[in-house]
Amino acid sequence: MEEFVKGFLLSVLSQKCYDEYFVNYNFLDVPCFKHTLSKGLGIGIIAGSILVKVPQILKILSSKSAEGINVYGVYLELFAITANFAYSYVMKFPFSAWGEGTFLAIQTAVIAALVLHYGGAPGKAAAFLAVYVGLLSTLVSGYTPVDILWVMQAVNVPIILAAKSIQVITNYKNGSTGQLSAITCCLLFGGSVARIFTSIQETGDFIITLTYCVSTIANGALVLQLIWYWRADKPSIKNKKKKKHA
Repeated sequence: MEEFVKGFLLSVLSQKCYDEYFVNYNFLDVPCFKHTLSKGLGIGIIAGSILVKVPQILKILSSKSAEGINVYGVYLELFAITANFAYSYVMKFPFSAWGEGTFLAIQTAVIAALVLHYGGAPGKAAAFLAVYVGLLSTLVSGYTPVDILWVMQAVNVPIILAAKSIQVITNYKNGSTGQLSAITCCLLFGGSVARIFTSIQETGDFIITLTYCVSTIANGALVLQLIWYWRADKPSIKNKKKKKHA
């Protein structure tokens, strides 16, 4: 049992930090605190990412509509997630620093396929998924030059801004956030904030950290829109109820 507990702790702690905490009983070691916090946040983000976009998927399925979701914005977001995931995988960064990309890529690809499907193009939805799986396999196969993956990661900054801006503009034009899930948007915002710290701590890669800083700003804009249109919609809903009772 003792070995099992030690093995579990070493999955989060480095050997040095394990010794500091449980051999030297030094619980005030600052580098170990940062390392442990980063690992814990990373594992939490990965666990949350397994279901982070499921509310969005369920909302589309239940309404049988993807109204208000801009498919080009979803494509750009998927590119950004895939580039980050593939670059981090090939660079052999710790799984806790990028693991959520695996689940986010799957869920975002499903959302893109659903948008196409409910937009009246089920054939395009199936073809899209097939092409995406093929491209992803090529990127992580080891045959794609690292320089190309780095460039893909670098262009993530303008792509994330473009992807989120397209959705923000769509929301503004519609005067509503449509089928966007508030839960999903808030979780993505929280995850991107935490990833700034874990990226600095675990990868030290400037372009990865910059990407998450931009992602935080972009996701924050969508959360603000959700709050704004939710507050704006409340009076109109009350007015409709009053008219019915009149």
